[in-house]
Amino acid sequence: MKSMKTGRVVVWGLFAFVLLLAPRVFDSGLSVTMLSQMGIAIIACLSFNMLLGQGGMLSFGHAVYTGLGSYMAIHALNAVGRGSLPIPVSAVPLVGGLAGMAFAVLFGFVTTRKSGNTFAMITLGMAELVFAMSLMFSDFFGGEAGVSGNRVTGQPFMGITFASASQVYYLIAAYTFVSVALMFAFTGTPLGRMLNAVRDNPERVEFIGYNPQRIRYTAFIIAGFFAGISGGLAALNFEIVTAEVVGAGRSGAYLLFTFLGGATFFFGPIIGAVLMVLAFVLLSELTKAWLLYLGLTFLFMVMYAPGGIASLIMMNLRVAKFGKLKGLWFTYLALAVTGLTGLFGVGAILEMVYHRKLNAAMGSELHYLGATLDAASVGSWLGMVAVMVVGLGLFEMVRRKFVKQWGLIQEDIEKVLKRKEAL
Repeated sequence: MKSMKTGRVVVWGLFAFVLLLAPRVFDSGLSVTMLSQMGIAIIACLSFNMLLGQGGMLSFGHAVYTGLGSYMAIHALNAVGRGSLPIPVSAVPLVGGLAGMAFAVLFGFVTTRKSGNTFAMITLGMAELVFAMSLMFSDFFGGEAGVSGNRVTGQPFMGITFASASQVYYLIAAYTFVSVALMFAFTGTPLGRMLNAVRDNPERVEFIGYNPQRIRYTAFIIAGFFAGISGGLAALNFEIVTAEVVGAGRSGAYLLFTFLGGATFFFGPIIGAVLMVLAFVLLSELTKAWLLYLGLTFLFMVMYAPGGIASLIMMNLRVAKFGKLKGLWFTYLALAVTGLTGLFGVGAILEMVYHRKLNAAMGSELHYLGATLDAASVGSWLGMVAVMVVGLGLFEMVRRKFVKQWGLIQEDIEKVLKRKEAL
């Protein structure tokens, strides 16, 4: 128990250290903006995972609570500027959190009465309803232009005006740390444990005297609160809220990247949130085919690693615990080299296809990862096809060897565990 407590102190200390040090290491304007978005996305994905990973509730409308939290926060920010709401700007995200909770109380009363696929379809209907309302009631939602605000308002607190991106980042970092800590603490509470039980076997939960619907409803409200905080922070960061924040695309992004990160582990959505910002900010700028790459990544993760990136990390940590990871380094290196070679060929072919379809007026030449390709040249096409075939072929050979090696390691680990149990 002492080692577990020490480990937790170290992990949380490192997390706080990373939050504090990140803008010092990545100090460009773009980097600080991306770090702020990562903090916002971490809270949103973790709140979504409270439903999906911990409660088994597949929601297609989580953006309703982050989005409505954003709208209420931006209106609160404007009220602070007018002097009609006497709160500091740093407390505006709490307004978004309370709004997210209030809407979760309202909508969750209906949605949590059902579970499984029915719950998912009801949340999808709620999401479409709110999105339609965002275009109809322009007095509150601002229509297509949205609602804008100014975070440099009110009385400065200790000289902090939130005029610079770094000041906004540290506010987001503070909310992120506290929110992540509270959501982690929730997993160890009796309610959090009962939520896991409802996910695994709601009939047994009902047999021992608990109401599964009430547990789902309570968790839904708590998730709505943290989702609203994420939305409130986004309103402060961007100083504008549009109908996009309650759209189905935003809800789908939370689902996709939480799954990619690993919904079965607490830190999985954190990984997914970081990937989401990298995909939406960097990958979308690098290539027009980014959605295709994202879809293919999701497809292969579902097929070969349904536990997400977090599950891959935990499996390798288990192997490392038994001292077996050293024997896999060379195989991992071979997998990386051959896999990246094959992906280079696949990406080059896709980029040439997109270039011919979308950028034909700019000429036939294009640059891809340092290589100059000619979309009109047969040689470029044949060369990239050869790179793809050779890379993927070698990757498959190494993968088969890895599967056998991995199986033998797992057998050795099981033998060690059985010997320990016998002793």
